[in-house]
Amino acid sequence: MSEEGPSASAPLVVLTGVSGSGKTTALHALEDIGFYTVDNLPPALWLALVEGMPAEAKGLCVSIDIRTRAFIEEAPAALAELERLGHRPTLLFLDASDEVLVKRYNFTRRAHPVAAGTLSADLAAERRVLQPLRELADDVIDTTTTSARELTQLLWDRFAEGRGLLLRLVSFGFKRGIPTDVDTVLDVRGMPNPFYDEALRPLPGTDTDVQRHVFSPEALELYHQMRMLVRSLAYLAESGGRSHYSVAVGCTGGQHRSVAVVERLSHDLAGAYRTQVQHRDLSAALREHVVGADE
Repeated sequence: MSEEGPSASAPLVVLTGVSGSGKTTALHALEDIGFYTVDNLPPALWLALVEGMPAEAKGLCVSIDIRTRAFIEEAPAALAELERLGHRPTLLFLDASDEVLVKRYNFTRRAHPVAAGTLSADLAAERRVLQPLRELADDVIDTTTTSARELTQLLWDRFAEGRGLLLRLVSFGFKRGIPTDVDTVLDVRGMPNPFYDEALRPLPGTDTDVQRHVFSPEALELYHQMRMLVRSLAYLAESGGRSHYSVAVGCTGGQHRSVAVVERLSHDLAGAYRTQVQHRDLSAALREHVVGADE
């Protein structure tokens, strides 16, 4: 059995910030690096979690935000206790401008966790509650002009050890032939096809409207299983001493679904591996103007 308690070198991150600033992206990034992550754990339980972690853990991240409003006032004391016992927590606070946060909420159509008035008033109320944690933060990360991929890379650069395995991700169209220079081929032709929407048909899989169509609620379960598979394959390759691993993702023509999936895999796995993206057939697919050609 492994010795309990994280090693002295294993980072301990407490993550917080305003809603819509990227906490979910940050948690996923740290998880892919190898952190054990817990979302919205009450501060009274932080010490027990830290002391119960296995010694070989790469790191631990606990998050707290406005959804557990009743516990937020306990967080400063919990942080002080961790520091007193020598655990050296790093408090990261994610923030963004109100203008950008409002745009993000309007884009996702989610309700703010406070939901007590207008969105602007809810954000103001949230900031007041979180202000004590912002003042204690070791680092405030402003994501106003930072994409999800850039935030992932920032955390990877800060907390990942070494450069790691190069994960090459290739999108392609089955009608143009299967790549022969890859380790694994995945078929995403079962996912929703933007080709049948006339407004989406001419657009690439890098377009946000196309991605929203491809990643329907029903298709997300398939994507999550695919992501876990790719992550496991890359892990086994790295454990076996390989410096690179290639995964090809195919749809019919290589314009919509495969491109969208490769882009998302690159974003989601960038925290664990160096990712390299190639859209093999995208240019050819966009040049096609034959009516009825699939994607």
